[in-house]
Parts: sequence; structure tokens; C-alpha cells
Amino acid sequence: MRAMPRARVRSRRRPRASAVATTLLMTVTATAAGALSAVPATADSVSLPVVRSVLAEDENCASVSSEKARAEPWTLRALGVTRARSLSQGEGTTVAVVDTGVAEGAPALSGRVTALGQAGEDCVGHGTFAAGLIAATPGDDGGPAGLAPRTRILAVRGTGERGETTVGQVADGIRQAADEGASVIYVAAALDSGKSQLTDAVTYASGKDALVVAPVAPDALPRNTEPAPWYWPASAPGVLAVMDYGPDGGRPTDAPLVSGADLAAPGDAVVSIGPKGAGHFIGSGSSFAAAHVAGAAALVRARYPDLTAAEVSRRLTKAAYPAAPPRLDPYAALTTVLTGAKGRTPQPERAVVPPPPATEPRTRALVVAALGGGLVLLVAAGAVVIPRGRARNWRPAGS
Repeated sequence: MRAMPRARVRSRRRPRASAVATTLLMTVTATAAGALSAVPATADSVSLPVVRSVLAEDENCASVSSEKARAEPWTLRALGVTRARSLSQGEGTTVAVVDTGVAEGAPALSGRVTALGQAGEDCVGHGTFAAGLIAATPGDDGGPAGLAPRTRILAVRGTGERGETTVGQVADGIRQAADEGASVIYVAAALDSGKSQLTDAVTYASGKDALVVAPVAPDALPRNTEPAPWYWPASAPGVLAVMDYGPDGGRPTDAPLVSGADLAAPGDAVVSIGPKGAGHFIGSGSSFAAAHVAGAAALVRARYPDLTAAEVSRRLTKAAYPAAPPRLDPYAALTTVLTGAKGRTPQPERAVVPPPPATEPRTRALVVAALGGGLVLLVAAGAVVIPRGRARNWRPAGS
């Protein structure tokens, strides 16, 4: 096992386009260097600090954000959250957040966070941000909110205190979450190693009917680093692997390009909560797209408690908006009627060819017909000859 390198991340830049300005319901400008460049803003835009996934040794813990986004983020409209929440809000479900921790004191999650060990503290802020996308209570003044605001959050530390992580930490976090009865397990990490260990952990969770949701790739890569062919645990069987997209429907030009995603969800220019205070942060990456899918999974599990984890995954993917990969549609996942029966290709009916007639009955019929015909001829001949013979008193002709 090896820890992921803590290096400067490659920035995620999006080309400027007029479509972005018209698509965004609420645009923001990132102010922290090295993570996001400016997003095209409107007159109502605000400046939000950027959430981090790993802190350098000389960096302080995430500070309180003094800014709040009061308009509805584009992500909620794109996902049709209002309609979906009218059917389910995640009651009775628990989503485990295997990440940097989830702050138990976050106001938007108050009273709904259960932490294992030290996971109730979040120095980095990434885990609390993701938990907010899953389950934050909508504020009275608008702003960001989670898809499933009545679900409970199980905070599980899958990293070190400053966000650095190893295969063993993530695998242990998945197993602990499964042991605690979480019905959905969100994993923020995307590691380029640990296939065997993480696959075993996912198999263990699946055996306890927990749906594991993970990003198909890291949020960002060290500079001059090419993406790996696959990342774990997203590539393990049974995991719902998620890719991000932004407000214009595309992805940042420098986002890691990998294949194999089961679903796509909003993940670029995403707004959520921080570990302290009521202020908001902005973030970007597939890990936040996976958080949206985890929230949608909680909605489905609450509405259909008899479905297995595999059936929930199938419902989310089959009811998604058709694209490559399919795009998350929570309302469709809650309402679409799926059938387990598979259709079959119609087959033309075989032509029925009657068997050839038997030869013996035919021969017998011919013989009977011939005899009958001969008898008729004899009778006809007799009918002519006998009267004439009697008329001549049976004398030979000419006598």
C-alpha cells in the first residue's frame, strides 16, 4: 500500500462560453489559488473559498467562510431536486461518508451526524462539503442544500487528519461503514492501486446490502501526470462509478479523462457547506458528482426499502437521462417503472410441408379405378350388343 502523493494539483479550467452565463442560476468566482480559475459571473455572483481535498503540512485547517450563496445553485435545478424531494427526502436511511471526516457541528447537518472515532472532526473540509451535497437542510434564505435532507450521515475517516490517504484506510473505512449498517457508502477517494484490497472491501459491503458509490477518477492530478487506466474502488464490481460535468454540460479541459463511469452528475462549480459556521464553499471534481449520486441513492432506498443495493443501482442507471455516460435523474429514478423481463427477438413460424402421399393406397385406387372402368365398358358393350343379338336371333352377321 502506498499513500497518494501530495503534490500541487493541476487546475481545472473551463473555456469561456456564453452558454455558461445563461445556464448558471447562481455563478461564483473561486478565490483560492491552484484549484479553480474564474467562472463567468453575473452581477449577483459572490466570491467563495475553494474546498480542498488535501492540506499541505504548513497549511492551517479550513477556516470559516464569511460568504454565503443565497441563490439556488445550478446543480439543484439540473437534478430536478424539488420534484424528487416531493416523493422522498431520505427518511430512515443512513449514508456513510468515507472521507476526511464530517463536522458534527455543521449547522446544516445538526443532529444527523454520527461519527466513528475522530471522524466527527474535519480539518480539511472535504468530507463535510460532500455530506452537505448529500443531506444538508435547505436554508431559509436559499442557497445550497442536499438531495436527501432527512437522511442520517455516518462519518467515517478514510484519510489522515490532513486528507492524505492509503489503500488500507479506504478499505477499512468501507468495512466499518458496512458494519454500522449504512445502506449507502460514499467514498471520496480514487486510488491508482489497491485493486485486491478494495475489491474485497466492496464485496464485504455488498454482502451486507450496502451500495458503494465512488468517483471514477481523482478530482485533480499532480502536474504533468497522465491518468491511470482505472481507479479504485470505482472499478471494483458492484460499485456505482461516477463522473462529473459542469453547468454547460461539459467537463473542465484539464479534468482527468478516464472511461468506465456508470453515471454522470453535477460536479463542477458545486457549492456546499463548510465544517464551521454557516458560510459556503465551492468545489469541483468527480468526488462531488459521486456525492450527488449517493444522495439520490438515499432517496431511492427510502422510497423503495425492499430493493437490494444492486436493484437501487440498476434503477439509478436505467432511469438516467440517456447520454454517454447516462446522467443522473433523481425524479426519474423515483418514478420510472422498470421491468425485469427481457424481450426476445420474434422468430418467423416454420412452414408446414405435408408428407408425400403413400404409394400403396394410390396403387390400390388406380387398380380399383381401372377395374371399375373396365366393368363399365363391359356393361356398355353388353347394352349395345345383346339387344342387337336378340334382334337377329343370335345369328352370325351375313347369314
